[in-house]
Amino acid sequence: MALIGKIAIVSGATRGIGKAIAKKLLANGANVAICGRNEELLKDLQTENTLAFKADVSNPTDCQAFVDAVIQKWGKIDILVNNAGITRDNLLLRMTDEEWNSVLNINLTGAFNLCRAAIRPMLKQRSGKIVNISSVIGIVGNTGQTNYAASKAGLIGFSKALAKETASRGILVNIVAPGYIDTDMTQQLSDKHKEMIASQIPLGRTGTVEDVANTVYFLVSDMNKYITGQIINVDGGLVM
Repeated sequence: MALIGKIAIVSGATRGIGKAIAKKLLANGANVAICGRNEELLKDLQTENTLAFKADVSNPTDCQAFVDAVIQKWGKIDILVNNAGITRDNLLLRMTDEEWNSVLNINLTGAFNLCRAAIRPMLKQRSGKIVNISSVIGIVGNTGQTNYAASKAGLIGFSKALAKETASRGILVNIVAPGYIDTDMTQQLSDKHKEMIASQIPLGRTGTVEDVANTVYFLVSDMNKYITGQIINVDGGLVM
């Protein structure tokens, strides 16, 4: 499953799940291009085998410039992981235009922008692996997250359509849908809330960022040659 010689892009890689994915791919031999909006955090992640690029994925010009920089440095793109995402939770009655638009622009349009920029070199080389990070919320919904649920459900439909478009060129597109994962966001919850969440999960615990990274690693490795257009839930059995 080694990724030696592979070139990967991971968006939203400055912390949490994205950072864990980037580290996993690096540890297994890939050269990894990462992007985010926090320049200081990006500098901390720069290594000999890493290209750190400041970019806002909701901006198509930034995405094209990022992909162009990867091609200029390494000459190809083998793997694309669209992980960049935000939340702006609110009840629909109180949700502002900014809260709706910002979540859709980053979570869904951002993936569209990066896929559109990266797909041309993948089509030319007739190979590639794309993994889009959705959420179980995009499958079952959640109170106060109509914007987030819409963006993540939209990402599932987008990915399935793209998988059909690109399969004949050897490009596999899959969706990873994390459940409750131990990140900076969930660490802010009270102990009582965490216990309530864990009680709903058949495995009895929240997931780790490594649980998600390991799943992505399998999907982008040479072990996966026949899985495309699928949703892989990483949720401890929460959604069955």
